[in-house]
Amino acid sequence: MLNGKVQSFVRATACVAVALCGTGALAQSDEETLKGIEAYRQALLEGNPAELVAMRGEELWRTARGPKKASLEKCDIGLGAGVVKGAYAQLPRYFADVDQVMDFEARLVHCMVTLQGFDRAEVVKSPFSGAGQRQTDIEAITAFVVEQSRGMPIAVPQDHPKERAAHDRGRTLFYMRAGPYDFACSTCHGVDNQRIRLQDLPNFEKAPPAQRAFSTWPAYRVSQGALRTMQWRINDCFRQQRFPEPVFVSQGTIDLITFLGVKAAGGKMDSPAIKR
Repeated sequence: MLNGKVQSFVRATACVAVALCGTGALAQSDEETLKGIEAYRQALLEGNPAELVAMRGEELWRTARGPKKASLEKCDIGLGAGVVKGAYAQLPRYFADVDQVMDFEARLVHCMVTLQGFDRAEVVKSPFSGAGQRQTDIEAITAFVVEQSRGMPIAVPQDHPKERAAHDRGRTLFYMRAGPYDFACSTCHGVDNQRIRLQDLPNFEKAPPAQRAFSTWPAYRVSQGALRTMQWRINDCFRQQRFPEPVFVSQGTIDLITFLGVKAAGGKMDSPAIKR
């Protein structure tokens, strides 16, 4: 017999199927379709496997590893050495020790190299897990750290000139049309009422949808059985636009994340979330 969670999931999935694919779909309103999708999402919220990923990430954060046999507990991700509470909500930001703006994943790579002695080329070679693979160390640690900012307001700083420059470059990238389909990020994320399958496409021209979108990444993707980070999200958007795949933690990706984070200012972090 099905337990309560499974029954809820099945009912929600059936509702979506009827709304989107059944013979009565043409007679149903958009509002009814959206209600079905929302029921499906609520069913997913009853259990988030990202919690297990975050637990492993905390262990990795606190364990002495690498050639230097050191933990990441002295890593400064913006609020002081080892401070993780609320730090993710204030990234990307300028770091004086490297004289550049970094997002969390870039800063994590920096700490793994400088504190633990890992080889940078090896660290960044495969940052995202593939189908059926165990989550990478970067994904797991990201899950742990972002969880420490849950409920904290998004406050990507713009005090330093290089932070403002990153934002401006990110804005240019957001509106830049290119590729075989002449797409820009704004093609999908600059207008209302866009959706791909069951996924609403947030309009970053408006604060509420921008806040909801930014605050729920990283997220566990049910369709992939994996936690996905913000760097992965940007990478996949580029792929769907048929752009060349961006280099992991490259300046362009950090600039774009900076721009999106500034757009989402004031929203409260709710990550790791769970998505389709």
